[in-house]
Amino acid sequence: QVQLVESGGGLVQAGGSLRLSCAASGRTVHAMGWFRQTPGKEREIVAAISWNGGSDYYSDSVKGRFTISRDNAKNTLYLQMNSLKPEDTAVYYCASRRWINVAGSPSEYDYWGQGTQVTVSS
Repeated sequence: QVQLVESGGGLVQAGGSLRLSCAASGRTVHAMGWFRQTPGKEREIVAAISWNGGSDYYSDSVKGRFTISRDNAKNTLYLQMNSLKPEDTAVYYCASRRWINVAGSPSEYDYWGQGTQVTVSS
């Protein structure tokens, strides 16, 4: 089993920045990702990163503003979010999968954190 715990969410004004962290424990994790979800909508991929950070993926809506990274020595995943917009408001989830390559669908991930709320005010 893998346990994932997110932190770093909060309230920020439009144009501001936040950094989310996800601490992993348990079995070794491989590829990881950040997803987000708003009420009434499906969970969507934000960004994903391979086991060694060698490859990554970003959704078009965050490309150029968000950066995903990981520190395997600390078993921690990060999401640096800059130039935040009100439409970035959502619950953000950290996820991991038992494969080394990135994936974009929630169904391809095996473990999930509890989520952290990000609210961007206009």
